[in-house]
Amino acid sequence: MTFQFARRIQHAPASFLGELFRVSADPAIISFAGGLPSSALIDTEGIAAAARDVFTTDPRTALQYSTTDGYRPLREYIAARYRRRFGIPATADEIQIVNGSQQCLDLFAKILLNPGDRVGMERPGYLGAIEAFSLYEPTFAAVPLDREGPDPAAFKKMMKEAPVKFFYGIPNSQNPSGCTYSQDRRREIAECLDGTDTIFYEDDAFGELFFDGKIRLPVKHYLPDRSVISGSFSKITAPGMRIGWMYAQKEILSAFNTAKQAADLHSNFLCQQILARYLATHDLDVHIRKIVAVYGRQCRLMCDLFDDLMPALSHTTPEGGMFLTATLPAGLHAMNVFEEGIRQKVAVLPGMPFFVDGGGTDTIRLNFSNADEEKIKEGMHRLAGVVNRRP
Repeated sequence: MTFQFARRIQHAPASFLGELFRVSADPAIISFAGGLPSSALIDTEGIAAAARDVFTTDPRTALQYSTTDGYRPLREYIAARYRRRFGIPATADEIQIVNGSQQCLDLFAKILLNPGDRVGMERPGYLGAIEAFSLYEPTFAAVPLDREGPDPAAFKKMMKEAPVKFFYGIPNSQNPSGCTYSQDRRREIAECLDGTDTIFYEDDAFGELFFDGKIRLPVKHYLPDRSVISGSFSKITAPGMRIGWMYAQKEILSAFNTAKQAADLHSNFLCQQILARYLATHDLDVHIRKIVAVYGRQCRLMCDLFDDLMPALSHTTPEGGMFLTATLPAGLHAMNVFEEGIRQKVAVLPGMPFFVDGGGTDTIRLNFSNADEEKIKEGMHRLAGVVNRRP
């Protein structure tokens, strides 16, 4: 039987994630390929206590339907954190709770894109965003990254060539590269967009995870009226709760709320209440410091092992986050590294899915957050055996 699927799904890029889940199911494989935070750093006791508190005080409300925009005390907490950390005058009315920041990508594209609309992306860009946006049939304009962020000349060229509906970027610990925009580059990008109709979509999934603990001002600080921010508790509390948010102007959130209501009525209200109770009774900053201390050590270890074991290979050196990208020696294809790596029981992610315009055959992405130091050591030795086994 032939099914007549919509054009949007027929033209969607093939996802590499299914293959990753398949190989990662083998417990003998050390996987640097996924995007998981460390399970060992989830505060299971604190979250369990918050859950007991919710069920003790008002369980019937927590288990009932709720409003689409989300639990107001949680939205107040998020807005207050923006005010305290960045001096941005955020309010709860500008915060919408979502099912992880991945839902932001889908709903934002849904309310803004018509087929053929132009979307700006980093090169390489986050594959989850590429997959989400592709369903709405845009055309992509890719701007290469340098050490400070999107290349300014290429960014300005993109803006001059044709209208851009929005530019999607990850200024903090970018996925997949691990690179962070400089403050000067954030300001320069904002100045380039100021006065245009283009929105800057600032994905800030990793902004809390800088190893030095220092705050980097968001692009929204320089472009308050033409930018939105998506954020997530997945990397700093528990991904299984699936709680993220969109921080945007009320006009955008009005349309966003309509699309979300049609999609799922509202995000998990029980988890929203549990998370809000947890945040009210625990110091999130203390918890984050524990996370970044571990991730910082694991990142440095992975970088050092690259330098010691695979000197012919270059790599980024992240300031935070969960990922880094390595560039393979000439003549070595990322898929060959992936396939031989599976045989040697180590998994990395080939770079191709991160490039909307082709490329990435000489790059691999590695995750350093979800493997402890012993697994990183063993996995990097296995990877070195793959990379250095050349004719």
